[in-house]
Amino acid sequence: MTGDVTGDAAGADAKAGALRSVLDSYQLEADDLALLDGQLEQGTGPTDRPIGSLAIVGRPNVGKSTLVNRILGRRAAVVQDEPGVTRDRVAYPADWAGSQFMVVDTGGWEVDAPGLSGRVAEQAEIAVSLADAAILVVDGTVGVTDTDEALVRMLRRSGKPVVLAANKVDSSRAEADAAALWSLGLDQPWPISALHGRGVGDLLDVAVAALRAAKPDGELPEDDPAVRRVALLGRPNVGKSSLLNKLAGHERAVVDSVAGTTRDPVDELVTLGGRDWRLVDTAGIRRHIQRTQGADFYASLRTAAALERAEAAVVLIDSSQTVAEQDVRILQMASEAGRAIVIAFNKWDLMEPDRRFYLERSIEQDLAPWDWAPRVNISALTGRRLDRLTGALDTALAGWEQRIATGPLNAFLGELVAAKPHPVRSGKQPRILFATQASIQPPRFVLFATGFLEAPYRRFIERSLRESFGFAGTPLRIAVRVRQKRQS
Repeated sequence: MTGDVTGDAAGADAKAGALRSVLDSYQLEADDLALLDGQLEQGTGPTDRPIGSLAIVGRPNVGKSTLVNRILGRRAAVVQDEPGVTRDRVAYPADWAGSQFMVVDTGGWEVDAPGLSGRVAEQAEIAVSLADAAILVVDGTVGVTDTDEALVRMLRRSGKPVVLAANKVDSSRAEADAAALWSLGLDQPWPISALHGRGVGDLLDVAVAALRAAKPDGELPEDDPAVRRVALLGRPNVGKSSLLNKLAGHERAVVDSVAGTTRDPVDELVTLGGRDWRLVDTAGIRRHIQRTQGADFYASLRTAAALERAEAAVVLIDSSQTVAEQDVRILQMASEAGRAIVIAFNKWDLMEPDRRFYLERSIEQDLAPWDWAPRVNISALTGRRLDRLTGALDTALAGWEQRIATGPLNAFLGELVAAKPHPVRSGKQPRILFATQASIQPPRFVLFATGFLEAPYRRFIERSLRESFGFAGTPLRIAVRVRQKRQS
């Protein structure tokens, strides 16, 4: 239909230049001229390298996540007035007095805890082993417990510097109670109130000094910009944490049959297809986000924030069930965020042969708006076909960063509009004057026209762009700027 739109690049560029000159007779704004001159937004530069990582540990409900939020200066960690809200170890970039470091929030540590609580405690121990120093948070109003003493023994075995924080000390009179924590043998207890910020500055001075003493060269591996950041999305219990653990080769995220185990985004550097990838496990997105409460509500917000920081999203769908409304909403969420998308049908090992026909029909009906997204059938439990994720992600990211030169783009649109012009409305027919690709990640096109282009016609242009140029795995943005002729 469109002919060879790339065959004669010189002719296409000449035609685009002629079309561009036509715009000079139209009323253009300053941002129009900047766009036409190719002035695109630039990204921010790299941040300073961190001096080390600081693990925040303690028994359940002593205020670890509250302290993390106080250090960060924002509500980043999920906090709720009940024990066991934090389950995985979660790292955040932080700074204090000009020093950059990573602060690692952990779940509550308990002695010989069974089941889910035991796996949470194991993640806390792993966080300590990987950190350069630790802050042990103790409830200053309760005093030393048997769990606190056992936790001190675990910290001593790690050989890491430990700073003792006596939390919930809200007044000078309560500081006398905190003095009893000297009995733990960890040097001076620092009385603080993580909720109100009292004494946290003094605590951080000591903690940063401990980090510098532990790593005098301040060497941590830098985040390589070549490592792509991928968010794992899906409804609860679809297998996101299992996929992360399988690719990481160890229990990086807590996995349990209880839906909604993950609440904070958990990231890990994994090797897939011979290359490193930064995978981010996220909380399962529930059916009605607006109706969720407490920890689940804040977990949903953090999932959205993790998606904003990612470049691509792997949306997991349970192939043993029919495509659900939640799956569609998650795909809409990823598309609206403008991320490259791969659809992974997990639990393929549980798929019954006679259900595949019905699943395909459900995919054709419910996922038709995302037929451009690469699809892979995997099993996070057995590791089946996980190697295909690399090719699918490469395809999606290539489409996400694809750019069409202005000449071929306008030649393509010229033939397209000639073959199927916009319908006449109220005696007028909008005409496309000029088009340019304004940006990538995702690709965004701006069409200058004499009138508004209706949504069905914009979708027709999008489908035609995909048929001619590919753009697999990425949403497309098409904006229309209606401009009037200058008054002579």
